Amino acid sequence: MTSQAAERPETVGTSRRSKITPEREQEFFDAVLNQIRECGYDAVTMEKVAASTRCSKSTLYRQWRTKPRFVAAALRSRRQTRFTGIDTGTLAGDLREAARRAGEWAVKDTTLLQALGHAVTRDRELAQALREALVEPEIAALDEILRRGVERGEVAWDNPALDYVPAQIFGVLRARPVLEGEDADPDYLVRFVEAAVLPALSLP
Repeated sequence: MTSQAAERPETVGTSRRSKITPEREQEFFDAVLNQIRECGYDAVTMEKVAASTRCSKSTLYRQWRTKPRFVAAALRSRRQTRFTGIDTGTLAGDLREAARRAGEWAVKDTTLLQALGHAVTRDRELAQALREALVEPEIAALDEILRRGVERGEVAWDNPALDYVPAQIFGVLRARPVLEGEDADPDYLVRFVEAAVLPALSLP
């Protein structure tokens, strides 16, 4: 099916919606998120996304109505957990692997978070979509890693540092570009975990 055919509107009851294939929809989502990273949220318009994806802006407006709804849908389409499947057999090993993976996607996701920073304070749906896509799945996966460590007896269940591990890892991802002008790459994240996270949990 051609892009034009995929976008041809059809009448459903009294409303008009565009027939868009999942592949074409993802193309729109990728385009808007890439433009946000490059230009910032406020500079992105439906017209620019339409031009970059060779579709009419009316197609985007029919499907999502407003830019915040469009961006929220794009964020939700990216929901994924990079920490899924980590199980080295030890909590220290799991946290090192989580740090390594976090460093691999730090540049792309940190840029998006920074570009959306002010916009999410103004739009509740956008803020919730950002949490659902980039924050909550990763925190849940980290919590699972920590839970296994407690069950194995590697760390006490009442160790107060357990509650702050996600904040430590996500915090340094955001902070290093501001404090040092460099991204938190895998090597930096692993060294951070070894110097700050493992000692707080009384791990070697």
